[in-house]
Amino acid sequence: MFATLDPCLKPLDHFKGARDAASPQDRLREVRYRAQAFRDKMLQGSPVRFYASRSLIRVPYPTKYAFLNAFALPTPFTHILNRVFVIQVDTEQGVKTLLASPSDIHANAETPFFKRMSNSMGPFVEVGKKFLGPEISTVEKALSEIGLPPEKVDYISYDHLHTQDVRNWLGNGEKTGYFPNAKLLVMRQEWMSTLGLLPPQAEWYCPNGIDGIHPSRVVLLDGDTMLGDGVLFMHTPGHTEGNHSFVAHTPEGLLVTSENGVGPDAYAPLHSHIPGVASYARRTGAEVVMNGNTLERGVDQYISMVQEKEVAGPSIRNTDFPNMACSSELAAYWAFPGIKPTMSFGDLTFGKVVF
Repeated sequence: MFATLDPCLKPLDHFKGARDAASPQDRLREVRYRAQAFRDKMLQGSPVRFYASRSLIRVPYPTKYAFLNAFALPTPFTHILNRVFVIQVDTEQGVKTLLASPSDIHANAETPFFKRMSNSMGPFVEVGKKFLGPEISTVEKALSEIGLPPEKVDYISYDHLHTQDVRNWLGNGEKTGYFPNAKLLVMRQEWMSTLGLLPPQAEWYCPNGIDGIHPSRVVLLDGDTMLGDGVLFMHTPGHTEGNHSFVAHTPEGLLVTSENGVGPDAYAPLHSHIPGVASYARRTGAEVVMNGNTLERGVDQYISMVQEKEVAGPSIRNTDFPNMACSSELAAYWAFPGIKPTMSFGDLTFGKVVF
């Protein structure tokens, strides 16, 4: 039996029915209206107790996916920087600790797309890994530097399960997981999709990444869910059918995290200095540029990105861009010339960790 919904996790029906209209324009209009109203409401509450993001690894990623149809230079790859997010929030059951996107960077290398890319380097594979995908840290190191013991983690979650192997964190029946008390929070559709992938999806999921995980360590979410008053797991389908975004109330407003886009440039393309992105937006009228490696539901992904940026609102760091602190954020790298984010968040820290 899967774990039941903890009392501190409460379903939210604010966006229920927002995408029911037959017309995509009507769906977008309704989602935008509700996102703006929800933003105002959530900002009336208290911010999270602690929020930190830490860099883990740089990953080479095809530009044709990162900025779908919008990139103008013949540079085949860019870098996305994967981060883990540590969020502590007050609830009626006390302070709860969430790890968002805690990637097991070594196990995740078995993802077919990236493994094939690595193997193509032949005898230079180890040199290539250090050159193309330099490791910055690990989840274990990041938590140690913050001072948070693994047993204090209540939940782990991912915006979707692309590339993720969670067995090291939760155990697989043969070994004890690194986080002995943590549960995985995942949308029911994402979990079910992972159990029955089609070939275009399987390229991006780590083989056997959830095998052996005891159901009691898994909480299936059936839509938008609040953790206390400071965190929302917001269902944002498109990139995958079960995709969700993390909304956290911080001292800088609502920070939204997902991989529907690869950074603030993707959510405000008219202000982007990345070659081709602004001209694409002017030419097509697109107000967002999708991360398009799978396109399971492209129209939904476009609407979801608008929903995300409307909930996030403008960043106080640069008001031309929304408060989108993406889980895999575009990063400049000398080996991939011509690609530099116009605005990025980097590693963040707000508040003091609760032990």
